Amino acid sequence: MSEFKYLLGPMRVNFLILTPACVFLGFGTAVWEAGTVSVLHSVLALVGAVCAHISVNTFNEYFDFKSGLDFTTKRTPFSGGTGTLPANPGIAHITLRIAWITFAVTGLIGVYFLYVRGLYLLPLGLLGLLIIFAYTPWLTHNALLCLIAPGLGFGPLMVMGTHFVLTGEYSRTAFIASLVPFFLVNNLLLLNQFPDVEADRKIGRKHFPIIFGNRTSAFVYGAFLVFTYLSVFVGVILHYLPRFSLISLFTLVIAVPAFIGALRYAENASKLIPYMGLNVVINIATPVLVAVGLLIG
Repeated sequence: MSEFKYLLGPMRVNFLILTPACVFLGFGTAVWEAGTVSVLHSVLALVGAVCAHISVNTFNEYFDFKSGLDFTTKRTPFSGGTGTLPANPGIAHITLRIAWITFAVTGLIGVYFLYVRGLYLLPLGLLGLLIIFAYTPWLTHNALLCLIAPGLGFGPLMVMGTHFVLTGEYSRTAFIASLVPFFLVNNLLLLNQFPDVEADRKIGRKHFPIIFGNRTSAFVYGAFLVFTYLSVFVGVILHYLPRFSLISLFTLVIAVPAFIGALRYAENASKLIPYMGLNVVINIATPVLVAVGLLIG
């Protein structure tokens, strides 16, 4: 029981709420276009997505522990890992097993949907599995790939993947909706990298804050926020999203101060923490509100 309690740390259970928000968005696009969807397939899509998220989290915790990064990083409530494995090194091997088991479950659910929906799902599935495993050991060593991989996983892959397994087809609506978590989740990881620059640099990582600095990266953060809301607005103008999706623009109320805080405190980790918290809220609330708008129609 004590080991299980400690293993909740590497799973980062508190952050798994992002996954249902993104799956809900794919569910919303599917219902808006198809009318009705399978409850069983909706549940399986959610289980597969949650397992994928747990897998990438536990791989990240394991690889960061093995590389020594966890022993030098300055942790915040939103970055720097959980510190579970440095405090409990005996559960590292179990953490790796969980990573592989949840990876396998994600793959098996994907195989089921390939059987049910066909091979058009295969490119998304393979790319998703590649990102899960490769993110920490390889993608974090390339600034551009590190920047876009998180949003690609939670945006186009998760949202369009959910839409496809529920409807059997891809759509422009699902693609445009997927741009919301694409830009936002990229921002989530981008801002969380600000306090980790020195520790990450020591182990050879090359993400945007390391290569271009925190202040320049803060402007990238602001640009991605603009693209997020512009995606919704353009989707409504082109009639790919219903007008009710504009309720997602309400999160601008916290997005503006989040950008101002990111720019002002780019080099001050302690003062940046409240804005990292706002960033989490934006990531969860915005896709949920777009989905609600889709369900209202």
